[in-house]
Amino acid sequence: MSAFFLAHESLIRLAAFGGVLLAMAVWEAAAPCRARRFERRARWWTNIAMSAAGTALVRLSLPVAAVGTAHWAAEAGFGLFNRIEAPAPLAFLLTLVALDLTIYGQHVAFHRFDLLWRMHRVHHADPDIDTTTGIRFHPAEILVSMLVKMLAVALLGAPVAAVVVFEIALNATSLFNHANISLGKRIDPLMRLALVTPDMHRVHHSIFRDEHDMNFGFNLSIWDRLFGTYRKSPREEQRSMRIGLDAYPGSEPTRLLWSLALPFVGAARAPSPAGATGREKTE
Repeated sequence: MSAFFLAHESLIRLAAFGGVLLAMAVWEAAAPCRARRFERRARWWTNIAMSAAGTALVRLSLPVAAVGTAHWAAEAGFGLFNRIEAPAPLAFLLTLVALDLTIYGQHVAFHRFDLLWRMHRVHHADPDIDTTTGIRFHPAEILVSMLVKMLAVALLGAPVAAVVVFEIALNATSLFNHANISLGKRIDPLMRLALVTPDMHRVHHSIFRDEHDMNFGFNLSIWDRLFGTYRKSPREEQRSMRIGLDAYPGSEPTRLLWSLALPFVGAARAPSPAGATGREKTE
């Protein structure tokens, strides 16, 4: 089974990614939650191109990625689940939970440390939010994220199949919880007891810093509740709340070259107390 996942990882992930992206795009077109500020074509090109560039950077920079690291750990007998006797289903489940916690912690770090925020603000600068925002990450951030996942996978001795499933789930849930949709007042509260919903994650893209420094989860909502970073709703109504970073209110973030250059220009945001708008210096 591990050999199958390793041999067909790219095809499996690409098929899952394409299917979820198409489903979310159709859903957004049929029942959008919010009106767009900017024309979709330019934004989609920029967001998808950055994701592709990040994938290429990982492929060129690293001899193996997360799945390859899991295979190496199994062959070398390295990591927790390769050292202890644990039922395969339990190791599989605990790997999914541990990797999700890792991504939560990584996300918090990208907001807390200025060097990491320089990269991550490219994601938050998107002036609209839809399913492609879920893959709008600077290539440098994608590379750093992969290194973090590889380290976690190695230390866990994570099963190959669990890593493939986690990677698919991470991509799928990111496309889902960034989508320009709403599950409604009945379904959303029930679903977010376990999973991050679009209305829950949209708070994280608010222009207000005390809101975009909350709701860090991608898959499971428990981490935000457990660590005190959960916010139920934005101060502004979901359909009209302001999205993005107020230092970049124009159409510049919809441009590919501008977005790629953003980590290297200007200054990191100044510290601000809860309730501040999170304005960035633009010197």
